[in-house]
Amino acid sequence: MAFKVVVSNKADTYQLEVDEAKALNGLVIGDEFDGGIVGLDGYTLQITGGSDKNGFTMKKDVPGTRRIKSLLTGGIGYHPKADGVKRRKTVRGNTIADDIVQINSVVVKEGAKPIAEILGAGEEEEEE
Repeated sequence: MAFKVVVSNKADTYQLEVDEAKALNGLVIGDEFDGGIVGLDGYTLQITGGSDKNGFTMKKDVPGTRRIKSLLTGGIGYHPKADGVKRRKTVRGNTIADDIVQINSVVVKEGAKPIAEILGAGEEEEEE
């Protein structure tokens, strides 16, 4: 199953579709991986979060690949409108598994070429 990897580099964000999900299975939020897996040779990326096929967000505090209902006061997965409000929300564990469809990451080490050049993002704008 193909999933999306969102790569943030300072102010720019790029969305890549990756077919090889098996290479990232078992990694945890905060782990670093080689960007060559997603087509960014020379880059090192760090996982910052993600979401599963039903849209539930990954939370760093929840170990494993399970889905739980947690009482949240704010932060990832719930943003209360007033102070002191708590709500029980479903969140996903911090480990990447087959159910994950989107992974958020940030660039830790840059490669020789800029990401826009590798992906060819500038070519589409020039043609129009």
